[in-house]
Amino acid sequence: MKRTSRLAALFCLLFPAAAWAKLRVAATTTDLEWLTEAVGGESVEVESLSTGDQDIHFVEPRPSMVMRLKRADVLVRTGLDLDMWADSLVAAARNGKVVYGAPGYVDASVGIELLQIPVGKVDAAMGDIHVFGNPHYWLDPANAAVITKNILDGLVRGDPKNEAAFTENRERFLAALDAKLKEWDLKAAGLKGLKLVTYHNSWVYFAKRFGVELFGNIEPKPGIPPSPSHLERLISMMKEDGVRVIMAETYYPVKGSKMVAEKTGAELVIVPSSVGGLPGIKGYFDVFDCVLNHLVDAVGVKGDAR
Repeated sequence: MKRTSRLAALFCLLFPAAAWAKLRVAATTTDLEWLTEAVGGESVEVESLSTGDQDIHFVEPRPSMVMRLKRADVLVRTGLDLDMWADSLVAAARNGKVVYGAPGYVDASVGIELLQIPVGKVDAAMGDIHVFGNPHYWLDPANAAVITKNILDGLVRGDPKNEAAFTENRERFLAALDAKLKEWDLKAAGLKGLKLVTYHNSWVYFAKRFGVELFGNIEPKPGIPPSPSHLERLISMMKEDGVRVIMAETYYPVKGSKMVAEKTGAELVIVPSSVGGLPGIKGYFDVFDCVLNHLVDAVGVKGDAR
């Protein structure tokens, strides 16, 4: 026993970054944290820089986030100028592993089929327009296949010895994702063609996936608070077209949405858009279970999943 202990101690002295050390990963969102854990398994230690009940556009950088990035081997971020607040954190951390272009830098949006890419001149009068396209791509769950491929590649660059394990973990995740996509398609069958008002222009990928028609937004332009005149126009249009549901994320002000719902008779549903957005939303799949259940309940249909 003493000999074994001495050998173990000698090994630790010779190889301080021992083979069992976990790859340290920082993610800008809880969804990316969860998906990274799904791919990395027990070989990674992942921390999100934001929480699921925050508006990811406006996360306040904090010193504790800088410390996480100082320690990180890999940074997984949403990209598409949605999490630009992370740039100042990366600069302050001075960690060459996770700067743009480094092996530990992972942009999860690479390879996504982007929607709503602006054409022509973009200026502040258009609101919070994202110049590379709508960045809420994780809200089409099928895009998790692309997201996890980007994560896999980043983890392998950081820890090549565990490539086989990472690949196996991702394949297991993709099998589970495929089963859930079939389940969600059945559940959403009765929602096809549903006209939906949302608070922010977040749900275009979700709508395309599940055949929902986005009728309008509580915000007149992305990131611009609603004015009384805009809400009155929206109310008139909703009444004329018989729009039945308004959907808003947990972190947006409820006053305007509630008023529109009361004046139109539409059902207002408050939903999470990320892991941790509501109590009980502990995983990526929980987000879509919750949103679809709310929509199905709101319109009084059960689809083919009943």
